[in-house]
Amino acid sequence: MRVIDEPVQPLDESALRVLVPRVLAGLVRRGEDFDAAEDALQEALLEALRVWPGHPPRDPRAWLTAVATRRLVDARRSEAARQRREETTHAEPRAGGLAVTEEGDDTLFLLFCCCHPDLAPASQVALTLRAVGGLTTQEIADAFYVPEATMAQRISRAKRTLAGPPARRLDQPGDLAVVLRVLYLIYTAGHGGRLDLAGEAIRLARQLTLATEEPEARGLLALMLLSHARLPARLDPEGRIVTLDCQDRGLWDTREIAEGVRVLQSALAMQTQERRPGRYQIEAAIAALHDDAAGAQETDWPQILAWYDDLVALTEDLVRQDPAAVLGRAVAVGHVHGPAAGLRETARLREVLGERHRWHAVRGHLHELDGDLPAAATAYAEAARRAANVAERDHLVRQAARARAG
Repeated sequence: MRVIDEPVQPLDESALRVLVPRVLAGLVRRGEDFDAAEDALQEALLEALRVWPGHPPRDPRAWLTAVATRRLVDARRSEAARQRREETTHAEPRAGGLAVTEEGDDTLFLLFCCCHPDLAPASQVALTLRAVGGLTTQEIADAFYVPEATMAQRISRAKRTLAGPPARRLDQPGDLAVVLRVLYLIYTAGHGGRLDLAGEAIRLARQLTLATEEPEARGLLALMLLSHARLPARLDPEGRIVTLDCQDRGLWDTREIAEGVRVLQSALAMQTQERRPGRYQIEAAIAALHDDAAGAQETDWPQILAWYDDLVALTEDLVRQDPAAVLGRAVAVGHVHGPAAGLRETARLREVLGERHRWHAVRGHLHELDGDLPAAATAYAEAARRAANVAERDHLVRQAARARAG
């Protein structure tokens, strides 16, 4: 095996996290079975831990690809299969053996494979984090509060579904929408406390915007950046939730906000009368208006309500498909047309959303805005009773107590 004579710095963990999905994607793109390719790559990584400290390769990616390929060849136990594979892959890794321009495409190809529409949404997210994000099964299980064995079964079923040659390609209709939804779910899970997941979603969204001109991809990246910028102020020093109107805006990441606004503007500039902004662009525009306000009292609620109206117009059943959006619109109505109008909006949603804790929390906010503190306390207490997340429940309990104390 060819190595260089001079010392080479070993790859750090972040470099491996980027490298491994590219190697796996190259194997899958070539037609290898997904599960077998991942197993072969794991064996190649173990071999790298043994060999690289003394003999670092000139091209780590080519080295891993070659070793994983040899493992796949050996596993077939067939001379004919071995000969076919050796015709397309050299046994010795060479510098520049794989085109650098394909690296990003390979990672995105793997991302699209993991978001195959035949997979359930939970499996799409899990497989993406495992194969593209490089997280362990235990880490993914912890992020979604399920036992490791349950997550392992979910990932195994997903890989079996993808067994054989890749069935989907990057340019097939519908794939991009699925990928955007999966990335949004990953970011949402990370935003709740797993910052590594949020960062991984942003990293993948960045790669996606480099590979497609679709404005919604940029809209999603902008939404993530504009939301992520507020994270430093989301919790107080004791780890308690701080609502947007009470956050210390001096803690917000202004550079991240500026980048998010630039990305959003580039997406909106691509729109025409026939091609209106999609969901992620609209939500990013709402987030940008919140981020632009120097204080809660300076929030441009009329513009926010106008964007919510555009969001509601995207689908005939937004209440069921995106309840957070319709509840957000009710809050905007309350700030623009008065709390009573906002409460009437929530009353129309009682039948579908009345069992959700956020419905009661929104009514608590609107009652408080209206000056009806006893009603606000009751609504906050009911929201706390229904909340599944401990941090949210504790926050709502404090809201109820504050409203009772006047």
